[in-house]
Amino acid sequence: MNIGEKIKQLRTDKNLTQPQLAEAIGIEQSYLSKLENDKSVPSADIFQAILKALTVDVGSFLEGIDEKIIHRQLRQIPEVANYLHAGVAYKIHNIKKWLFGSAVACVIGLTLVVAGYKNLIFPSSVFEYRSNGLVKQSEPDDLFENTNSYLMRVGCPFFDKTHDDTEECQVLRKDIRSRARQETMLLPDYRGNTIYREQADGRQVFFSRGLQFTNSPANSYLTLLGAMLTFSGLFGFFIEFRLRRI
Repeated sequence: MNIGEKIKQLRTDKNLTQPQLAEAIGIEQSYLSKLENDKSVPSADIFQAILKALTVDVGSFLEGIDEKIIHRQLRQIPEVANYLHAGVAYKIHNIKKWLFGSAVACVIGLTLVVAGYKNLIFPSSVFEYRSNGLVKQSEPDDLFENTNSYLMRVGCPFFDKTHDDTEECQVLRKDIRSRARQETMLLPDYRGNTIYREQADGRQVFFSRGLQFTNSPANSYLTLLGAMLTFSGLFGFFIEFRLRRI
């Protein structure tokens, strides 16, 4: 759309005739006709009078007009120049925000990639503790590790063809077997040779099995998240470059 078409469109929207608008602006109808037919370009004073007569602001008037025409024919008008400068400043501000966001995404992404690859947040080495079952209060910590020794101490020797197993010993053996269940804890730090977990009817005794090396899934997720953020940041730079060229 050119300037004349815009004036005519706004005049029509206001239900004004050419004589009525010309009178409101303070110009001859013939001059308004030249403006609407793009045979003349409004001066700064006439432009202000047109805006006042049509009760529109600069932005509303320029909306829809070809940018090349605006820069070529209206840029010398102060109101238009100020509006264009404000628009450029706003675009530059948005571009800076976009670039800053992209840069932050790249920095955070690369940091997460390195942290995941180097196992900086989630360690790859852990201390393993293992319990073999529930130990009653009257029983030794190493009940399940040395069951036969305990049975011998309480009068239940290892059952074979030369020894009769009493009913009491059979009940005790069955009870110990029913409480045997292996459980492992992986901890990031060393907490001594044994860890106790109290239960209502006894305790679980976790014995240290030393330092173990493992690949934590969290590090893989961290690396993946970092790669996605880095890609998003780079993609943001690419989009901004393409939009600026367009």
